[in-house]
Amino acid sequence: MPAKNGSAGGTRLVIVESPAKAKTIAGYLGRGYIVESSIGHIRDLPERADDIPEKFKGAPWARLGVNVEHDFEPLYVVNPDKRSQVAKLRQLLKDADELYLATDEDREGEAIAWHLREVLKPKVPVHRMVFHEITPQAIQDAVANPRDLNLRLVDAQETRRILDRLYGYEVSPVLWKKVKPKLSAGRVQSVATRLVVERERERIAFTSAHYWDLQALFDTNKPEERPRDFTATLTLVGGKRVAQGRDFASTGQLKNADVLHLSEAAAGELAGRLQGVSFAVKSVERKPYTRKPYAPFRTTTLQQEASRKLGFSAKYTMQVAQRLYENGFITYMRTDSITLSETAVAAARSQAIKLYGREYVPDKPRVYSSKVKSAQEAHEAIRPSGEEFRTPGETGLSGDMFRLYELIWQRTVSSQMKDAVGESVTVKVSGRSSAGEDVEFSASGRTITFYGFLKAYVEGADDPSTDRDDSEKRLPNLAEGDPLSMTRLDVAGHSTKPPARYTEATLVKELEDREIGRPSTYASIIGTILDRGYVFKKGTALVPSFLAFAVVNLLEQHFGNLVDYDFTAEMEKVLDDIANDRAERVPELQRFYYGSDGDEGLKEMVTDLGDIDAKEISSFPVKGSDIVLRVGRYGPYLDRNGARINVPEDMTPDELTADKAEELFSRPTGDRELGHDPVTGHMIVAKDGRYGPYVTEVLPEPTADEEAPKRRTKKADTPKPRTSSLFKTMSLDTITLEDALKLLSIPRLVGELEGEEVVAYNGKFGPYLKKGTDSRSLASEDDLLTVTIDQAKELFAQPKQRGRRAAAAAPLRELGADPSSKKPVVVKEGRFGPYVTDGETNASLRKGDTVEDITIERAAELLAERRERAPAPKKTTTTRKAPAKKAPAKKPAAKS
Repeated sequence: MPAKNGSAGGTRLVIVESPAKAKTIAGYLGRGYIVESSIGHIRDLPERADDIPEKFKGAPWARLGVNVEHDFEPLYVVNPDKRSQVAKLRQLLKDADELYLATDEDREGEAIAWHLREVLKPKVPVHRMVFHEITPQAIQDAVANPRDLNLRLVDAQETRRILDRLYGYEVSPVLWKKVKPKLSAGRVQSVATRLVVERERERIAFTSAHYWDLQALFDTNKPEERPRDFTATLTLVGGKRVAQGRDFASTGQLKNADVLHLSEAAAGELAGRLQGVSFAVKSVERKPYTRKPYAPFRTTTLQQEASRKLGFSAKYTMQVAQRLYENGFITYMRTDSITLSETAVAAARSQAIKLYGREYVPDKPRVYSSKVKSAQEAHEAIRPSGEEFRTPGETGLSGDMFRLYELIWQRTVSSQMKDAVGESVTVKVSGRSSAGEDVEFSASGRTITFYGFLKAYVEGADDPSTDRDDSEKRLPNLAEGDPLSMTRLDVAGHSTKPPARYTEATLVKELEDREIGRPSTYASIIGTILDRGYVFKKGTALVPSFLAFAVVNLLEQHFGNLVDYDFTAEMEKVLDDIANDRAERVPELQRFYYGSDGDEGLKEMVTDLGDIDAKEISSFPVKGSDIVLRVGRYGPYLDRNGARINVPEDMTPDELTADKAEELFSRPTGDRELGHDPVTGHMIVAKDGRYGPYVTEVLPEPTADEEAPKRRTKKADTPKPRTSSLFKTMSLDTITLEDALKLLSIPRLVGELEGEEVVAYNGKFGPYLKKGTDSRSLASEDDLLTVTIDQAKELFAQPKQRGRRAAAAAPLRELGADPSSKKPVVVKEGRFGPYVTDGETNASLRKGDTVEDITIERAAELLAERRERAPAPKKTTTTRKAPAKKAPAKKPAAKS
């Protein structure tokens, strides 16, 4: 039902995107308004061949949904699942005197409003109603001050949609033919994948360097000092600077020969020569420390900080923010602006004074302007809504909505507070070794004398080893010439580390810094490359799959321009120019698709694919060996002169060294003969298959007499070997013939109850017993071989457990409390493998997650994503005849 306020015959129809938004706005409007939702986009380019209207199906461009032969005219169709909603809107419009299109204020929202106008074809006045927060005052102001549709914004959004369609529909089929079926390419998605792959390449090529220095503990010999002692690091020996990590290249070699590279032995010998030596303070340098507040959130910084502090994925952050916006708690969450309205500034300053005191708020309001070149300053930063901010405790929110609101509220209030100030100190200590070498140690400290905005908010860091902005390190009060005693001297070894993999937070930052894509699309882009299997998570790190290496390899070699970072960023500027009336859609699409001025266009790139060697594209030699990694149709594998071995699914590309590849080849292949079945005489073999290890029997080849009739028999009548998957407790290299014969007895006839057979099966969801149409789960796979008819009788006498096993297994690990539910999170073993749970929500571990390594932050992210996915509505289905079950094993006939 539409949300109504006033009489049923209201004369103004207001259309928004979501039902939640409609409900909130309806409560703020007076009599005479009906507020209804379009439930997102109502029409788009056709997704399937069936969606294409009959009169266009024969056109050569129909599969694209864009008429590339006639000014790139798009073919729009009403989404099949929106037809009933469109009919409803048309009916409501019949009784309306005015139409208000109140979709979001960004380009996508403008395009939705335009599509609504084009499809509904209203005969009444149409108004574009815009607002950046859903409060009573904001909605009343929006109704009183409507504007016309901005067709330049619509043009820019439609150009983006057509570009993305042409890119995806022309390049994806190349991936299907040359890499693997059902892959996808995307204008920004493929570039984001390339970034993750390039970082992994850097890690693979990286050679770690090892270096040593000395860590000394110096005592001031002043009992009244607090602290009395401090730690300093060796920095100079004989006037030469001691090498640190920054002095080494990614090859492991020194960048500069003028520094001293200490080995472990050299550092140890130097430590010996410094024993009993006198030390004194050489210099003390004091500098004022100032830290300015962080700007209010824009879309990308909110995603980054929610990832660091709350463990949210970019996608989940936007989902929670959307709910906060639609329910009137925050301003619009898709923005690249960091400006605040005068009202918001006043609200933030007022709340900071009330909570922290007037001394924490500067005399003049702070003004922020974006450094992002393409920022749309007409929008406002993400902040609490209203003329007066509600504290988190006053909102009535709970769970993740409360936590994200609190983060936004803290950031906004702190942005109008004073700087944090203090003092940073650098102390240098000198001495001379017994061999006459002048040495120098250095220590740095920081004290904060006025916390300012840090009282309200401290930003998180991507590098966990980085000091927080509110952290202090106090040094004793020292002066030049003060004598010191060295109470301890340690030799400290260090190794350079490869560049860190991207996390969602750092990938968002990288995309924004390179001006690739729009901030509002980053969450969906990251979600897409995860869903497509191009990237998986290991903790919070984004790891590219071997499949991603093959895809990026092909795109770089044959579509280099399309995955060029500058080219992709330039396309965003073109879209901005169209939105700002500095460029036209058709010429830009012509240039992209057909090329210009000697530059190759997309159509030409995808026309001749003969020179693309599919095998070469998907082949990667393992450095230092004769082994090649290949990406095949069923996954990555290693190849050595025709001998193949599968690569473990959870192996990261940088782990595949020559030694690791040799180790994989040295493992049992799985094709291991266990012996002959004493009853049938058939050879029993253990194998490693696509779906895991299993055992099977080798049936004898048919004789000449048996071959002729066999050709006339149906395929279903051909004898099939018995097979059975190994239990989780079994392994290929230790399984015995006795174990294999037991496995091949499954399904096992246990006995008979009430005139019906009871059979033990190992099914998709685990081991169970079946009697007629009734079934009961078994506690473990081992029970399949040992359960008796009496035990089965007891199980069937008990009520059937639905959803969970009757006897819950002990947790594999305890991780700590979930930040959202505050309940303890544990890792358990389930039907589909290990999962995390807080007792209310379960979430399976993903590729790259392991029971041993998963953290509470990663578990919280998985649980948060799982909570967001509402259960699918139940569908009415036609009853079908159940497929025939595999017959229980019967005693095989003896070999004659």
